[in-house]
Amino acid sequence: MNVLFTFDVEIWCNSWSTLDEDFPASFDRYVFGRSAKGEYALPKILDTLGTHGLKGVFFVEPLFAAHFGVEYLKIIVRLIQDAGQEVQLHLHPEWTDEARDAPLLENVTVKRQHLTQYSIDEQQVLIKHGLRLLQEAGCIPPPVAFRSGSFSCNEDTFSAVTMNGLRFDSSINPQMEESQPGDIAPVYANPYEVFTRNELTLIPMSSFCDGFGQNRHAQIGACSAREITQALEDAVRKQWHTFVLLSHGFELMVPGRNTCDPFVERRFTHVCRFLAANRLTMPTVNFSDLSVFPDPCNAPLPAVRKLATVRRYAEQALRRLYQ
Repeated sequence: MNVLFTFDVEIWCNSWSTLDEDFPASFDRYVFGRSAKGEYALPKILDTLGTHGLKGVFFVEPLFAAHFGVEYLKIIVRLIQDAGQEVQLHLHPEWTDEARDAPLLENVTVKRQHLTQYSIDEQQVLIKHGLRLLQEAGCIPPPVAFRSGSFSCNEDTFSAVTMNGLRFDSSINPQMEESQPGDIAPVYANPYEVFTRNELTLIPMSSFCDGFGQNRHAQIGACSAREITQALEDAVRKQWHTFVLLSHGFELMVPGRNTCDPFVERRFTHVCRFLAANRLTMPTVNFSDLSVFPDPCNAPLPAVRKLATVRRYAEQALRRLYQ
């Protein structure tokens, strides 16, 4: 079973009204994760992946560079590619009206959070701008995969992705309301399966059934390590051929603070050790490694045991105390 270990890399400031004064500290936090004990954003993630010989896919959001400059995007791309990891395209259209020198879209003066709030032509242009900015930042080879910010997508999104020459889309997350792309499912109608639409291969975010029967997407910061490892093991047993894990470049940090979140950091390290120990049955891969997919397995979702989910609840309670 191929594992796509994906990381969304994005920059956020405290307020849209104070972007320029907030940006230096925000860039440090979201890219480097500097704290009194070291760097816990991209440097820590890349070092841990390298230590365990794992491949990571980094979906990088480039539209912020239309306001602050491509030199900052170059730092991100260089960090990832110098570590031997893969850069793909991520897009948060909230940055559209913040472009400084030239507008990304004409007559856009208000924020539209989700890509689905834009027409097909607008989506196509924004994706084109994202690819251009990554190219200017030195992203070689160019991206072949796309993920929409907040997993927001519709049929226009997939058409726009295809028009830009990308081969893969990883925007579907069946657990999120804004990620309901409409009547595009193939005949087997399983939103959890990899499927092809025209020339585009769609690879949804992976989910599992937790110990209390609730479906949950497989995100490092939102699941216990045992939930993730048990979901991976059960996916192999049920003959799933692809599993998509999610994290973020800043996910090892305590929200709103310049300090490491020890609970999430331990989860991440545990999952990396597990994948390294099981690389023969669940190798981590890049999108550039992918070509032909097997037929869909139509198997039930991977499931985990109750104790693994109880552990998540306990960790969440302790995290609230710690934070």
